[in-house]
Amino acid sequence: GIPYMFFSLKNPDENKMELQTLEKNNIEIVVDEVVKIDRTIKTIETKNNNRYGYEKLIIATGSNPVIPPIPGIDKKGVYPIYKDINYLKKTVSEIKNQRDILIVGGGFIGVELADEISKIEGLNVYLVEILPHLLANSFDEEFSMLVEEKLRNKGVNILTNTKVTEFLGREKVEAVRFGDGKEIKVDAVVLGIGAVPNTKLATDAGLDLGKGKGIWVDEYMRTVDPDIFAVGDCAGKRDFYTRKDAPVLLASIATAEARIAGSNLYQLKVVRENKGTIAIYSTYVDGLVLGSAGLTEKNAKRERFEIITGVFEGVDKHPSTLPGANKIKIKLIFSKHSGIILGGQVAGGISCGELINLIGVAIQKRMSFTELETLQMATHPYLTSAPTMYPVVRAAQDAAIKVQIT
Repeated sequence: GIPYMFFSLKNPDENKMELQTLEKNNIEIVVDEVVKIDRTIKTIETKNNNRYGYEKLIIATGSNPVIPPIPGIDKKGVYPIYKDINYLKKTVSEIKNQRDILIVGGGFIGVELADEISKIEGLNVYLVEILPHLLANSFDEEFSMLVEEKLRNKGVNILTNTKVTEFLGREKVEAVRFGDGKEIKVDAVVLGIGAVPNTKLATDAGLDLGKGKGIWVDEYMRTVDPDIFAVGDCAGKRDFYTRKDAPVLLASIATAEARIAGSNLYQLKVVRENKGTIAIYSTYVDGLVLGSAGLTEKNAKRERFEIITGVFEGVDKHPSTLPGANKIKIKLIFSKHSGIILGGQVAGGISCGELINLIGVAIQKRMSFTELETLQMATHPYLTSAPTMYPVVRAAQDAAIKVQIT
């Protein structure tokens, strides 16, 4: 919820998690920083010189913002997104008093920051992305273009295929130079480039990292030390289909991993294991909802899957003349040979937020287009597309027809 601190939330404090819920469940909260894990005597030491023993330990140290080695990045007025409430309050306050704002990074956080900051009266917003399109790692081109159109219509200046090479100014940032030599004047820069796992505590304790940058864990979220578990952004991820490192740092993934770790702390329960990470994303940009799950078409081809796609465009209410009806666009990616779903993307109204979760479940259950064609679901004029026009079913039918033709 960090991007929404800039406009939609009245105060950044509204984005804080209340501790009362934890305390009601008899969880003792200690506000301190762990600086050392001693695995030999099974203790942790804190910044305030306190020591605690443990039987089982769960590391959930999260992630840190990516701060690339760009000259001038340490100047005043350049704001990484740190998860620190006082820092964020200061950042929000200072950004609102500027005029020309540059956001670096066209992923989810960059797009959502651009959408929110552009709502502040008097601000001129630039969004810079090194790839050809916004959200390019999670969506295919036709969906990315929908986001770009929305932001441009709001007045956001989108610069794709553009690399930032230097932040200019004396003590404070005053301009930005790009790879083609062009410069633009800015008053502030927000870095939305992404995050990397915070693994220092784990590596200092001698725990192994995976092939990526996260702490190595097995399917039960155990590290190489059977009494130490790791969950969330700091833990390594393996893609559900490819088994390759999957840098998917999401709260939804973290909570799923936490449930797996919690149920396996003292005895392994095979019914709860991590069978691989499915990248399931959703975002909201000026009334447009987009969702992505699993592999995109371009990523599936890069992994050398032979694929077939099913597409459909309709509306999310029936009849379409009902008030508040939104257009809906869906694309499903299937293995050409097995028919199993590999991924999907949706765009439209609020209903897409849950529709992408349905697609995520279909991926997790390795459903085929023949199974999705016969999906049974509830429909209602105000809540869903027509029974004959349900997007997932129609996209699966489209894929089935293409397979028959080929």
